[in-house]
Amino acid sequence: MAKPASTPGRRFLKLAGMTASIATKTVSHSLRNLTADEEQKNAARSKMFQDIGVQIAETLGDMKGAVMKVGQIASQYKDIFPPEVSKAIAKLQRQAPPMPFKQIKLQVEKELGKSLDQLFQHFDETPFAAASIGQVHKAILKNGEQVVVKVQYPGVEEACESDLKQVRLALRLMGVLKIERKLQDRLFKEIQDSLDNELNYEIEAQNLQVARTFHQQLDPKIIIPQVYTEYSSRHVLTLSLEQGDSIETASTWSQATRNELGRRLLRAIGQEIFYLKRFHCDPHPGNFAFREDGSVLIYDYGGVKTLSTEVVENFKALVHAARAQDFATMEDYLVRLNSLAETGKFPTDLYTAWVEIFTRPLTTHYDFAANSSHHDAMELVKPSLKYWDLFKPSPDTLMVNRTISGQYWNLINLKVHDNLNDVFDELVPPRA
Repeated sequence: MAKPASTPGRRFLKLAGMTASIATKTVSHSLRNLTADEEQKNAARSKMFQDIGVQIAETLGDMKGAVMKVGQIASQYKDIFPPEVSKAIAKLQRQAPPMPFKQIKLQVEKELGKSLDQLFQHFDETPFAAASIGQVHKAILKNGEQVVVKVQYPGVEEACESDLKQVRLALRLMGVLKIERKLQDRLFKEIQDSLDNELNYEIEAQNLQVARTFHQQLDPKIIIPQVYTEYSSRHVLTLSLEQGDSIETASTWSQATRNELGRRLLRAIGQEIFYLKRFHCDPHPGNFAFREDGSVLIYDYGGVKTLSTEVVENFKALVHAARAQDFATMEDYLVRLNSLAETGKFPTDLYTAWVEIFTRPLTTHYDFAANSSHHDAMELVKPSLKYWDLFKPSPDTLMVNRTISGQYWNLINLKVHDNLNDVFDELVPPRA
C-alpha cells in the first residue's frame, strides 16, 4: 500500500517529474504538428489532453493526502479544463485506501490529549469511509452515545500549499487552463482557501453548527450531525451518528416520498444560497442520506462557499431577467458576475432556448427521470459552440453552478416527478 503522506522531498520529486513529463509532451506535440492541417491538429491535441489527463489523475491518485485533495477540488472546477482532462481528473472523486489503525490511534490521542481507552467506550478499528485527507470511524462515547470520528491523516496540512503550486504549474505548462492569468489567480486563490478550510476541522465544526441551527429553525426534517467539541480538534472531528439510506435505496420508494425528499433537498440548499449566504457546495450523492419519513440528512460541511450580499442580489436579478426573457438585463448581470466577456453577441433565439431548458425543471411538472432538459441541452450545444468563448468561468458563480447542477442530478437519481415552481418562487420571489 502506498504511504498516505510521503515526505515533502519525495512528493515534490514525484510532482516535478509529472510536470517535466507534461512539458515534454506539450513541446513534442507542437513540433510534430507544425505541418498538420486543422483537423489533424485538433485530433492530436485531443489525444495529448487525454494522455496528460490520465497522467495527472494517476499521479495524484497514487499520492493521497493534500495533493489528491487538490485534484479532487480541481475536478469540481472542471469547467476551466478541456473535457479530456476533466474526464480523467473526475476519477479522483473515488475513495482512497485506508490508513493503518495504529497511525489513526496515534493521531487521535495526540490531538485530544488522552488515550483512546480514556476517551471512548469503543472505537472501530476498521473505517467505514476513507478519503483523500482523512478517514471516518464509528465509536461509542463513555456515556453510550454512538458517534462517528473523522480523523485527518498526519502531515497532510503541511503539504497543502506546495502541492497546489505544483499542480497549477503542471496545468499551466500543458496550456489547458482556458482562462486569462488574472482570473486564474482568483480561481486558484479560491481553491487554496477551499483546501485550507477542508483541512481545518474546527472550521468544518463551525459550518456544521451554523447550518444545523439554521435548518432546525426552518425544517426539523433537515438533519445535520451534532458536533462534540470536547472530542474534536483541528484534525479530529467527532459527530453524532445520523443514519439514513442512500440515494439509490431512496429511489425505490413511493413517488410521493421521492417528491417530498426532492423538494426538501432543493429548498434546503436554495435557502443556504439565497438566505444564509453560505452553502454546502459538494453535491456528491454520498454526502446525503434519506429516510422514508421524508427526512434529508446532509453530511460533510468541509466544503462551504460564502457569498456576498452583492453576489446573491446579482443572482436574484439574473433569475428575474431570465424569467422575463429580458436578455439585455440578463447580460448586464452576467457581466457583473464576471461570467460574460462581451454583450450583444449571443443570439436572442439561443438565449430563449437555453433559458427555457434551464428553467423547465423548476417551472413545469417535470419528470427528472426522463431528463428532457439535459437531452435538449445536448442538442442545443452544437449551434451554440461558436459563441462559447463569450462565456467564462467566474469565481463568483462556479460553485453555485456546480452545486445547482449537482443537485439537479441528485433529483434525477431520486426520480422526482413534480412541479417545483412554488419552491422556486419561495427561494427567489417574483417581482410584484
